[in-house]
Amino acid sequence: MIEQNNKKGIWLMVLVTLIFAAQDGVSRHLAQSYDVRMIVMVRFWFFAAFALTIGYRQTGSLFGALRTSQPIAQAFRSILIVAEICIMLVAFVRLGLVESHAIFASYPLLIAALSGPILGETVGWRRWSAIGIGFLGVLIILNPSGGVFSLNSFWAVTASLMFAMYGLITRYVSRKDASITSFVWMGVTGCIAMTAVGIWHLEPMTVADSGWMATLCVVGLLGHYLLIRAYEVAEASAIQPFAYLQLPFASAIGIFVFGDLLRTNVTIGASIVVCAGVFTLLRERMKARRSKVAS
Repeated sequence: MIEQNNKKGIWLMVLVTLIFAAQDGVSRHLAQSYDVRMIVMVRFWFFAAFALTIGYRQTGSLFGALRTSQPIAQAFRSILIVAEICIMLVAFVRLGLVESHAIFASYPLLIAALSGPILGETVGWRRWSAIGIGFLGVLIILNPSGGVFSLNSFWAVTASLMFAMYGLITRYVSRKDASITSFVWMGVTGCIAMTAVGIWHLEPMTVADSGWMATLCVVGLLGHYLLIRAYEVAEASAIQPFAYLQLPFASAIGIFVFGDLLRTNVTIGASIVVCAGVFTLLRERMKARRSKVAS
């Protein structure tokens, strides 16, 4: 059994957010020239191979980790996440990394808000207050009087809603399946689904962009490997708030590499969303600890 080391897990999570921010930058670069369905398809070819390798190491069977009593739920969550990735890539191109990630940062609030009616979890008044404040921050980001508020903003809003649903379904299937089962299902089903869609949009890439595509795949695998390591060595509740660091990292790439603008309303709104999100995560951690002590 791996010894718990929250400090090491936090540093791993910080590194993961930096890697995923770089991945988003490369994805945006490629999505500006190529069909997003092809990009995601190639990513999932490599990801499926990686997931099966990890699954084999942990279960001793190539497809052992795929055994589940809830295949429909596993397949649906896997298709949902690949669709969300495609939509988020469109948001990166049409809206930019800064605004897209600022809006996307609201997904933990959506998970908290929907966990009650969908999963039957109890959400107290403090977390409901934080959720309400967080959604106010989203409205500030969208700025209905101008700025970000446009049809393009709905790409990021849709991606955030889809990722929240993915998170809720992941919680649901985790009641019966091990995390490695969900991980392998995501890789294999995502690969099959994206190949069925993306193969029709396959097109030749320049030598330089082929290098960027290879970099995207390698960086993605490295990020997922380190994420697995982070959750192995530390408590999930301890490191999850640090996932928000992807917002400033990705924003920096958007500003300095792609020339995205950092609007005042986006800065204020994103700060409110992140603070509200971190609060809800901390409240969930406190609730989990009380339940553990009570049992």
